[in-house]
Amino acid sequence: MTAHRPGDPTTINRLYGRSKGKKLRAGQQDLVDRLLPSLSVPDEGPVSAEALFGDARPLHFEIGFGGGEHLAFRADLLPDHGFIGCEPFVNGVAQALTHIRDARLPNVHLHMGDALDVLARVPDGALSFVYLLHPDPWPKARHAKRRMMNDGPVDLIAAKLRPGGEFRFGTDHPIYLRHALMVMRRHCSSLGSGNAAQFEWLCDKPADFQHRPGGWPETRYEAKAREQGHEVWYFRFRRK
Repeated sequence: MTAHRPGDPTTINRLYGRSKGKKLRAGQQDLVDRLLPSLSVPDEGPVSAEALFGDARPLHFEIGFGGGEHLAFRADLLPDHGFIGCEPFVNGVAQALTHIRDARLPNVHLHMGDALDVLARVPDGALSFVYLLHPDPWPKARHAKRRMMNDGPVDLIAAKLRPGGEFRFGTDHPIYLRHALMVMRRHCSSLGSGNAAQFEWLCDKPADFQHRPGGWPETRYEAKAREQGHEVWYFRFRRK
């Protein structure tokens, strides 16, 4: 397996907006200072299960894990699998570190920064799951290129997933939903993209994307969306 080509434009720094919110509490700052270095993805070299965990276990990758609820749940559910979580927001990283410490999760590595920088160093075909849950919708049309659900990132995700691997995407934002389905139409045979489709949409009926699948926990962002009366959609795509 080889890493994605280094000149690919999807590896360009794509971070937008702030990376810090309110000041961390002393305990959170201590986790960032002391625990995060031992869990951080190395700055150089291939990002593989062998490099991170010393074996060939199935590998999961979460893009923008927010407060880490989903990441920690999945890591606890699948202790023999390896998990990589990327999040640029330091407050979210601190919250994820709290989950990792409290649940004593030895199978998680984190990156505080741009997920695509790390994803580009994952060997092609090495991932079993990729998660993109409630990403920033960037709802204005002029900001559409900032959305993670675009052709470049989706191509990169496809390259890193093994055949039969799964890409899970969730959102409560109707503009982002329409944009994401438009993008996935070009990558997905079951949406009519035609030749060389990279994914198939795992959906037989509307309930498949209207209800959260098993093993997919509710995050704080989803709970907040429901409190605001938003509908939430869940999508599963299998790598062909």
